[in-house]
Amino acid sequence: MFLRTIIFSTFFLPTLLVAQWIPQTTHTEAHFRAISAINEKTIWAGGSKGTVLHTTTGGENWTVLQVPAAEKLDFRGIKGLDEKTAVAVSAGLAEEGQARIYRTNDAGKTWTQVWQTDQKGVFLDGIAFWDKKNGLIFGDPIDGHLYLLKTTDGGKTWERLSPATLPANLPNEASFAASNSTMVMQGTKNVWVGTGGADRARVFRSTDRGATWQVTDTPMKANASSGIFGLHFWDAKSGIAVGGDYKAEKQAFENVIVTNDGGKSWQKSTPTTPDGLKEAVHKLKNGTLVAVGPAGSGWSKDNGKTWQPLTGASNGLHALTCVGNTCWAIGAKGQIVQLSN
Repeated sequence: MFLRTIIFSTFFLPTLLVAQWIPQTTHTEAHFRAISAINEKTIWAGGSKGTVLHTTTGGENWTVLQVPAAEKLDFRGIKGLDEKTAVAVSAGLAEEGQARIYRTNDAGKTWTQVWQTDQKGVFLDGIAFWDKKNGLIFGDPIDGHLYLLKTTDGGKTWERLSPATLPANLPNEASFAASNSTMVMQGTKNVWVGTGGADRARVFRSTDRGATWQVTDTPMKANASSGIFGLHFWDAKSGIAVGGDYKAEKQAFENVIVTNDGGKSWQKSTPTTPDGLKEAVHKLKNGTLVAVGPAGSGWSKDNGKTWQPLTGASNGLHALTCVGNTCWAIGAKGQIVQLSN
């Protein structure tokens, strides 16, 4: 019983369905902004103070893992490759020793640091994989171009993609290291990266695993603290992006845009209920959209035309992962909640 439904029936009100998050116990006060489900049993999560969470029971029991010598790091990017293998990415200033990548292949018993740089300005934002071998990590622009790392061996080694293949960034344009959902992949070669920070929000896209890129303006409002925070595609053409302003988390915002042509063009859609910043979004197997953020969560049964609030989380949620019709979301002070339909 992971989805509680309450039916209100009166002479004056129509029947309503209220979906609710169910809290899980983690035994940690770390703050989390990254979560990655492999299936309905195995999930990885990355957080502050070098903390990683791991479960093979769908969240009935979570193991708290501490990556050695990583106590000052914040793992805002994580990708689980299987029950025993995961790659964790630290968000922070490279010149302060915070741009690092770690990998485990024994369910977190041991960790290997597989990459680090002290190049000034490097700040890693997120990670995604097409399959167990091929993936990308992206970071803030260096010399006017997104910083991209590529692996072809499951995260054991990483090399930088040539910035010459990327369109130039606008002044102050970057991606938010919000919830490891600003870069998403679909199929075997498609990848999209959403941005903000400039005078408009844009989406970078590649259909050849990052060999070549195009970029498109979107109608999502953007400034130094606002833009796109989360992307999701359920096929090569159909996608959704959510966002807002992290300096005004609860402020009403036209925070949803959609595409039907693979990200070549974007249109505004109905803002979420509740209002405010949304950092991650996902479409379930049954067609339900779920969006989370620090100002609250919402769900839609009609492809985003209307939204209803999701309750049950004690604090705002930052990151979201879903398999089939089951989702887990994560936030501050070790909070993990589950939604199962």
